[in-house]
Amino acid sequence: MVKDPRIEKLAKNLINYSLRLQKGEKVLIENFGLQRELVIALVREAYAVGAYPFVLLKDHQVDRALLLGAQEEQFEMMAEFEANVMKQMDAYIGLRSGDNINEFADVPDDKMKIHGKTIGQKVHREIRVPKTKWVVLRYPNPSMAQLAKMSTEAFEDFYFNVCNLDYSKMDKAMDPLVELMNKTDQVRITGPGTDLTFSIKGIPAIKCSGQMNIPDGEVYTAPVRDSVNGTITFNTPSPYQGFTFENVKLTFKDGKIIEATANDTERLNKILDTDEGARYIGEFAIGVNPYIQYPMQDILFDEKIDGSFHFTPGQCYDEAYNGNHSNIHWDMVMIQRPEYGGGEIYFDGVLIRKDGRFVIPELEPLNPENLK
Repeated sequence: MVKDPRIEKLAKNLINYSLRLQKGEKVLIENFGLQRELVIALVREAYAVGAYPFVLLKDHQVDRALLLGAQEEQFEMMAEFEANVMKQMDAYIGLRSGDNINEFADVPDDKMKIHGKTIGQKVHREIRVPKTKWVVLRYPNPSMAQLAKMSTEAFEDFYFNVCNLDYSKMDKAMDPLVELMNKTDQVRITGPGTDLTFSIKGIPAIKCSGQMNIPDGEVYTAPVRDSVNGTITFNTPSPYQGFTFENVKLTFKDGKIIEATANDTERLNKILDTDEGARYIGEFAIGVNPYIQYPMQDILFDEKIDGSFHFTPGQCYDEAYNGNHSNIHWDMVMIQRPEYGGGEIYFDGVLIRKDGRFVIPELEPLNPENLK
């Protein structure tokens, strides 16, 4: 087998930079769809630092078959089984791939909810996220290249540029944005079909620079739960639960989504009616990855798009806690570069980003030419 040096470099970065894996630590490598080369490289890198790798292989078509007949009692047992494994891990790598992003499109909502409140909640939200060092990533394949409207080879080149970026440089450049967000009370966002205001006062800003997601490149916080007012119109396709939503428009009053329309308004509102928290926002984040310019219907990439931000109905993160709880967490992306209609972000009345570019001196190191 011919080794691809880009895969070796990615495995080294994931083990040593993202996870900071130490001798004697246990790492679970969970691969959805078999990406043998990278899994083997990760196993070798884990052994190289004296850690213990464990591997769990899953397949989206098999998972679909399980979900179609899902019973709550059965998935509670699955969650207990996986939770027992996760509790023993110090670190986690979630490697996701697959030939069809719509594999779960015909799985009924009630079955998806069973997964969300068992494995999703009891394994990942309660154990993996707060109690392990974790990183999740996609892996390039023809399906992803197709979504990105690129050839397979060109997409692979793009993928490794994005994933093997110098994230330590980005990490330092994010510090002034974190500091500014931590001092900010009122945020206003304007753009085509968009005039939105909310407060982020007292909620920490968290930088994401390659430790938990690859690709990475965002700084997130959350709005004060009842402070969101106005309207936002998203200009990026948003896949969720096996369906791709487009032209999503949300209107808020005192934090709550009171009106929501899209290319399938009924389906959109059904998701937003999952529980009370689904109509409130759990995350606000600014995307800065210089290599990610266009949406490819994969949220791990799209939420990091240069010149974008995302606004997330549903569950908040513990690190940027605003008290909102939900079984959903749906990152909806808006790109503000000129070719997408432009737009502005104001912090306490001061313009900090216009048409996707930071315009105050301390934030200019986050503009794309300074991060490559």
